[in-house]
Amino acid sequence: MFPFVRFFKDIALARRMPPISGFDEIHVSHHICWPWDLDMFAEMNNGRVLTIYDLGRFALAQRGGLVAALFKHKWGLTMAGASVRYRRRLTAFERFEMRSKMVCWDDRFMYLEQSMWKQNGDCASHVIYRAALTEKGKGIAPTRMAEALGQSPISPPMPEYIAAWVEAESKRPWPPMAET
Repeated sequence: MFPFVRFFKDIALARRMPPISGFDEIHVSHHICWPWDLDMFAEMNNGRVLTIYDLGRFALAQRGGLVAALFKHKWGLTMAGASVRYRRRLTAFERFEMRSKMVCWDDRFMYLEQSMWKQNGDCASHVIYRAALTEKGKGIAPTRMAEALGQSPISPPMPEYIAAWVEAESKRPWPPMAET
């Protein structure tokens, strides 16, 4: 089940934080790995990690003004891909910091990155997402998002590691595992 209580708590906290004025700013949030987040190996379940990352993205969107723009323009937001690295375990009652940031965009997608950090300074996981804005069920250019937020429609430069992921995704077969 989606963690609605945590979601509303994080949105309320984000509303009280200063707005994020540029795409180079990082939203930082703090979380706890609860027992219901664990898998059979007593670590945060990999699917739950992605769900908790949702909380950071929505809080980032709240602070950056995107949530208001979504409602104002009747836009939707959908995830279009993710690349995740898991490096350290998060265990029951462990506190961690999440960092969330919009990185860049191209003609179709916005690219975001997030990371979870243990209290000892180790990075537990890192994810790169691509997200699409939608209007009436169809994708729209991310430049419209930038303009609605009073930002330049010109994307910050795409980092090499994101460009390499975009290139790799373009070569990935779709539909997957289709019989030939």
